[in-house]
Amino acid sequence: MRGKNYDGWNEVKKQTDVEKPRLYTVREVWWCRFGVNVGTEQDGRGERLLRPVVILRGFGSEACLVAPLTTSEREHILRVPVGVVDGRIARANVSQIRVIDTRRLVEKIGFLDKDMFANVRKAARGLL
Repeated sequence: MRGKNYDGWNEVKKQTDVEKPRLYTVREVWWCRFGVNVGTEQDGRGERLLRPVVILRGFGSEACLVAPLTTSEREHILRVPVGVVDGRIARANVSQIRVIDTRRLVEKIGFLDKDMFANVRKAARGLL
């Protein structure tokens, strides 16, 4: 098992903390600073520790509910197909839904199709 670079993530997090909140809209897909997380929690990738997310719900200008996207082909009821995102087949991993500060949002990729978004929301509602 490779070690996780928590110290590197802390440096990225310090930079993120001083940024301004982002303007966003529900159904948008963004690159998000997901960082380095514990155990089975989904991590960001690459030097900037990013992962694409779809915005499920807004909570004002500073927070929103997101579902991280994965390119894993593993099928599961909680991995909902969302089509092609940034050139790769993606699935929303609804088991990893979380509220984030909008300063974690880096760059908008696009919008999720209305039907695909409805499928993601339906799967998310099924969690409760």
